[in-house]
Amino acid sequence: MRPDRYPRRILLAVTGLSPQVVTETLYALAVRPEGRPAFVPTEVHLITTAEGAERARLTLLSKDPGWFHRLCLDYKLKGIAFDETRIHVLSGPEGGALEDIRTQEDNERVADFLTERIRQLTASEEVALHVSIAGGRKTMGYYAGYALSLYGRPQDRLSHVLVSTPYESNQEFYYPTPYSRVIYTHPPENRPIDARDAKVTLADIPFVRLRHGLPGRLLAGAARFSEVVAAAQEMLGPPELVIDLDGRCIRAGGRIVPLPPADLAFLAWFARRAAEGREPLACPKDGVPEKEYAEAYLREYRTILGPMGDDETTVKRYAKGMSKDDFLERNSKLKKLLTRALDVSARPYLIHGEGRRPKRYRLKLPPKSIHFTAIDDTPSGFSPEAASRACRAQEAESARGTKSKRLARHERQTTTRRSG
Repeated sequence: MRPDRYPRRILLAVTGLSPQVVTETLYALAVRPEGRPAFVPTEVHLITTAEGAERARLTLLSKDPGWFHRLCLDYKLKGIAFDETRIHVLSGPEGGALEDIRTQEDNERVADFLTERIRQLTASEEVALHVSIAGGRKTMGYYAGYALSLYGRPQDRLSHVLVSTPYESNQEFYYPTPYSRVIYTHPPENRPIDARDAKVTLADIPFVRLRHGLPGRLLAGAARFSEVVAAAQEMLGPPELVIDLDGRCIRAGGRIVPLPPADLAFLAWFARRAAEGREPLACPKDGVPEKEYAEAYLREYRTILGPMGDDETTVKRYAKGMSKDDFLERNSKLKKLLTRALDVSARPYLIHGEGRRPKRYRLKLPPKSIHFTAIDDTPSGFSPEAASRACRAQEAESARGTKSKRLARHERQTTTRRSG
């Protein structure tokens, strides 16, 4: 759907000491769209410094001169919500208003502030967001554009407004009026010019949309700019899988994930085959357990448990080989664990089935991306014991979910029989 047809249409502008950017952009979007459908916002939001907020309040929203209200009146633009509550002041040290962007710490605050605001504004599918980066310091425009690249959807747009000479940067100019209005050029020339003759053009800025690859937790909750960039970089960069059998965990997508021995053994089995460049494995046929599969799987399992581990139950289960049900169940559980931990980033580390029956399964990672080694950069307090506790918690949660589903199914069946 076109941006102009969304029920909520938001113009977000970053500004510094030139609030004219708001009226210039609004004019170009809604009054003179030049070959594109007019985008009349339902809301205008402004992100600026403490000084920028005061200038916007006095020049745009006051009764006199009130240039935002004048623009709406001059061109009959109705239903645009813009007031002081929609002027968002950047946060400075200790939560106070930021006066200017001067230090590295200020830059980081600006990046985090813009990232969170744009995440919030793009959360609803009812919204089309248009971000203008024409005002403010260059870093503000950069961070706003980057944040929209991280969170933007197909209906969102990014732009810069261009104003013809000699109106550009003129403190008296806010938009081309539909009537004659004389203003003056900068000193020492002080030449009279007519605001009606100004040319204001909107320059669309294409951007790459990376939202689809971000983990759900970064879409649903607040995150620092650097954290979101790192997640996007991991998505775009080559995947790497590190398997720590002694630690009973893996590092995938830049995150450390503890896995129960049974599931870690299944992944390690396929990872070792991929690292050796071996062919995909066919799923066992119904009623024909695969003895070689069981032996290879149990080798990994015993390595994980160590010489003192109790593998009697598992060995007994696979005494006749690995059945089709065993194979698919292990793969399904591994997929759930990895997807829960890594979200969309889990895909490169899943064991995929391909082709017609019998499907052939493999880990698609290239050999150079797979490493069997200890993970040295585990978080403080992380240990095989901690991994085991985490795994038991995962298994307990999975068991509770299965039990809940069974109870719900039983209740539905009981209700159906009673109603019948």
